Amino acid sequence: MRYIGSWKGFVSALSSISSHEGLRGLFKGHSATLLQKFPYAAINFLMYEQMRALFISSPEKETPLRRFLSGSVSGATSVFFTYPLDLVRVRLAIESRSHRSSLKGICRQIYNEQSGALQSHTTAVRGVSKTLSSAIEKALPISKLSNFYRGFTPTMLGMLPYAGMSFFTHDTVKDWLRRAEFEKYTTVPQSAADRGSQRRPLKVGAQLIAGALAGTIAQTTSYPLEVIRRRIQASGVMQGESNIGIAKTCHRIWSERGFRGFWVGLTIGYIKVVPMVAASFLVYERLKYQFNI
Repeated sequence: MRYIGSWKGFVSALSSISSHEGLRGLFKGHSATLLQKFPYAAINFLMYEQMRALFISSPEKETPLRRFLSGSVSGATSVFFTYPLDLVRVRLAIESRSHRSSLKGICRQIYNEQSGALQSHTTAVRGVSKTLSSAIEKALPISKLSNFYRGFTPTMLGMLPYAGMSFFTHDTVKDWLRRAEFEKYTTVPQSAADRGSQRRPLKVGAQLIAGALAGTIAQTTSYPLEVIRRRIQASGVMQGESNIGIAKTCHRIWSERGFRGFWVGLTIGYIKVVPMVAASFLVYERLKYQFNI
């Protein structure tokens, strides 16, 4: 927490991690990230194509709202199926050197964290009703699985505008770059991309611009919810609590840093998100072209 809010903090954190944990420390949680990103990207792009076919069944129906909805639904679906891996990734990344855990260890730790509400309920009935206590104990395995969806609500709320704006911006910028006055400079020559009626793909530079703008706008519009999500996901370790909601988290952020607290790390976040989204869309579009999709 002492590193947040400035470029100096970013450099200090980078230096501290490198000196205490070496190069490997900078990749803490990377295996969980890869495990989450592969299915997330696959589901996200697959669902987007399906949603486009559903919402935009003909060219005249291709409106900004339909593009936005297609992206939002695809993002929400991918998050639903991959969120537990995202939580594990965050927890692995914040583990200190003295408490370094394996992927299996982190999963066990999250599973065994009892929610605050259930814990207080168990304490209240202890010694009063053995029957009720027994019922709670039987329900624990189910309730513990919900630990892997801690912070899911703000994540979902953030994903709807993030994915919607990301796909909407990307497709809109692509259309602009394919306009007659730019086409000569932004699209692959016909001789190198003769696929019948298929639209010519953008050149690498133009495609990266479209993806970078998509990442920038999407990150900006959804960032406050991203801050809330991270705080809730890390609550079991950082605050020693395992059941804090959106309202309580917002109150804490506001009391600590005010309005600016919801935007802490945004500039540095661009360093990660913008090239990542640009590269993702580049690979996505190139593979679509290669497989004639």
